[in-house]
Amino acid sequence: MLNLFKRFKSGLSETRQAITQRLVSIFSGNNFSAADWAKLEEALYKADFGSATVAHLIHSLKSLKSSDATPTDALKRALLELLEGAEGDVSLASNATADNSLPQVVMLLGVNGAGKTTTAAKIAHYWKQQNRQVLLGSCDTFRAAANQQLKSWADRLQLDCIGSQQGADAAAVAFDACQAGLHRGYERIVLDTAGRLHNKSALLEEIKKMVRVLQKCNPAFPQHRWLVIDGSLGTNSLQQAQVFNEAVPLTGLIVTKLDGTSKGGALVSIFNALHVPIYFVGLGEQAEDLQPFSLNAYIEGLLTQTP
Repeated sequence: MLNLFKRFKSGLSETRQAITQRLVSIFSGNNFSAADWAKLEEALYKADFGSATVAHLIHSLKSLKSSDATPTDALKRALLELLEGAEGDVSLASNATADNSLPQVVMLLGVNGAGKTTTAAKIAHYWKQQNRQVLLGSCDTFRAAANQQLKSWADRLQLDCIGSQQGADAAAVAFDACQAGLHRGYERIVLDTAGRLHNKSALLEEIKKMVRVLQKCNPAFPQHRWLVIDGSLGTNSLQQAQVFNEAVPLTGLIVTKLDGTSKGGALVSIFNALHVPIYFVGLGEQAEDLQPFSLNAYIEGLLTQTP
């Protein structure tokens, strides 16, 4: 757990610096001007918490200010309230189907550049480290070299992968991967899909088609539809998330590229807009840097200044 806290703290360092200095200064004396609160509000906006979240946090801090809570504890308490239910169970135990013999199929969605392909490989690697039998499905048949990229990750991490060719029917590739998973006894199937612009209805229809085809393989498939979001884009990702959720109701989120951004607060706004759990977050480039989302580790990473 200590290692997990260190990863979150390191990855969220820029966001933490944007908040904590203002937070400490405003609580350092007994007189608090409107200008002081405005400075803290500005810091929260810069961390990309979003207007509704900032308003809630400022209200919570003002109401807790007269209590014995430290400023950091007050903010932690407010964030815990906002993020109740945000921590997804990456074991998928709580989402298991009635038929436990079925593999859990995870379909990854998102726009180009969010990191879906590398995330697919990293998720598979994580589950392999948990002694799960995992199969990757390379269903990005639009982007040149997408299959080679996933295959390269699969070879590096010693993962099984069903490949494809550019221009192939993505839904057919997904179907083949799920059929293989069923017949060969895999416990997890992770499907990498092509990046779709959230404002292109024809491409979103392809996602719907893939879901329909997978349900012909088994009516329960895909049990999990996770949106991969680029955390460095902050709340700019919110509109695309909402559009994907309308096209294919989402069951989870993965937030990548949280390391090196000062916009780590956007995670709170995105969760509160969609109300689907966050399963993984990306805190670096290596396979091990995709970590299961931990609510406590996230909040500690945002606010804890001690080594």
